[in-house]
Amino acid sequence: MSTPSGPEWSIQDIARAAGTTSRTLRHYQSAGLLLPSRVGRNGYRYYDGGCLLRLQRILLLRELGPGLAEIGRVLQGRMDPAAALRGHLEVLLQERDRLDRRIAAVRTTIDRTERGEALVPEEMFDGFDHTQYKEEVEQRWGKDAYARGDRWWRGLGEDGRRAWLEHSRQLQQDWVAAAAPGADPDDDRAQELARRQFDWLAGANGGQEVGYGYFTGLGGMYVADPRFGAGYGGEAGAGFVRDAMRIYADRHLAG
Repeated sequence: MSTPSGPEWSIQDIARAAGTTSRTLRHYQSAGLLLPSRVGRNGYRYYDGGCLLRLQRILLLRELGPGLAEIGRVLQGRMDPAAALRGHLEVLLQERDRLDRRIAAVRTTIDRTERGEALVPEEMFDGFDHTQYKEEVEQRWGKDAYARGDRWWRGLGEDGRRAWLEHSRQLQQDWVAAAAPGADPDDDRAQELARRQFDWLAGANGGQEVGYGYFTGLGGMYVADPRFGAGYGGEAGAGFVRDAMRIYADRHLAG
């Protein structure tokens, strides 16, 4: 057995410092991304400074959206990081703009409802209109993708749109309630919410495909942009949502 040449940390120490879980680190090992520097006779994993540097890079890449397979290729030098991440970043920026407008629309609806004022459809559904993105969507994903999303939204009808907004609001409230101090993003409650978050995203826009990068990227964006984090109870709540989404993605979406 080799003798450590520098300081090492246990898997629990690294998971705590990185804001992740031991299970996620073990998953990174099984995916070939992060091998421990040493495994003790008792089976415990230990990580040295080189491992920490590699883990930091993995987490930075994940914030921008690539799946584990893409991250592996980047780490092995077989893919230009900018080329691998540019497309993910562009999608996230577009999604941030759309979510920003949706958040503003829902807040306006809440304010008007609480004051007993008349609702204005143009205000309520800002950020939900697919037609303004028609040309871009068709160029990027094809005419079928646009048509599917447009049919879904228009097919909801006024009552369906209101129900969808209420469903979105309830999901946010459930996240806030679950993100109590000391809550574990890996427990059954948090993972059920992560599943609901995935289903909510997949159901939007006519059943769009929600992959690993898209799902984890949005989770990172909830923390990076305080405007979105506010909907989940602030930075701490948004971090809880992000971590739960990452764990769910590692288990169900990684490939």
